[in-house]
This record gives sequence, C-alpha cells and structure tokens, in this order.
Amino acid sequence: MDNKLSLIKGIHPGIMVSRELKRRKISQVNFAQLINEHPQTLGAIINGQRRMNIPLSLKIEKKLGFSEGFLMTLQVFHDIEKEKTKHSKKGHPNLNNIRKALFWDTNINNIDWENNNTAIIKRVFERGNDIEIREIMNFYGKEHIFDILKESSNLLPRAMRKYQEITHTK
Repeated sequence: MDNKLSLIKGIHPGIMVSRELKRRKISQVNFAQLINEHPQTLGAIINGQRRMNIPLSLKIEKKLGFSEGFLMTLQVFHDIEKEKTKHSKKGHPNLNNIRKALFWDTNINNIDWENNNTAIIKRVFERGNDIEIREIMNFYGKEHIFDILKESSNLLPRAMRKYQEITHTK
C-alpha cells in the first residue's frame, strides 16, 4: 500500500480536501461553485459531518488532481475505523498496556475514559510510550485522536510526529 495512504488512512476525506483548498488558497464557496456543488454539501463533507459519495469524489479528484478513487478509498478506511471504534468501546482501554505511573495523580481504575478523553489523549501523547499510544489509538480511534491533537497547539509538533510514526508503522 502507498506510504501516504498508510499514513492517512482512517482520516475523513474532507480533511484532505480542506488541506488542499487551503494550500491552494481557494475558499470552500468558490470551489463548490467550480465543481457545480452546493457550498453546504461541500462544507458538511469538509467538516466530517457527511460521507463522501462517488459522484462528488470524482468531481473533486478531477479538479484537485487527486488520483481517481483516492477520496472514496479514504472514505472506506474512515468507515472501517469508525466501525472498529464503535465495537471496541468497552468502557476502558486494555489497562495491561498502560502503566499506572502514567496516571500517577489518580487511580487508573476510577478514570472516566469517555468524559476525560481529551486530557487522557494529551497525557498519553505527551508522556506515553509507543505501546500506550497504540492502545489509546485503538480505544478512541485515529480520527478522534487526530482531532484532539490538531486542537492542542502546545502538543502539536511532538504529538503529531508521534501520531504519524505510530500510524505509519501500523
């Protein structure tokens, strides 16, 4: 599998479209008009609120010069990741893969893994080892992790490097 795809699989295709539009300094509204699509539809896809569909992906791929099928491939991997995440929600990650010392300030058995997910993700990416990071990624899902990390500007460089290393080697 292509290295770039391995690195980004599981990410919603709208993220790739958004990045490319920003790189080219094209507004979403202007791009929607260029491909004869409703700006709301494009916006919903870019924001990850709507699935990519084949006709739209073909229009976007052609205009942006992506390989045919690239966005739909991302959509399939995103759907797989969501399904895996949905089925892996067991209340908490496998605690055998997480050192208690990582959560020195609390009892690891009493952590609310859903309500404290942002703090947990930040801590694990800041102080955790590869096994702990992989466990947290399996528990929360790559896309959720990516969303948290991109909003955490103080963690971004190291955490995103770690994210890319882990997702690339998987």
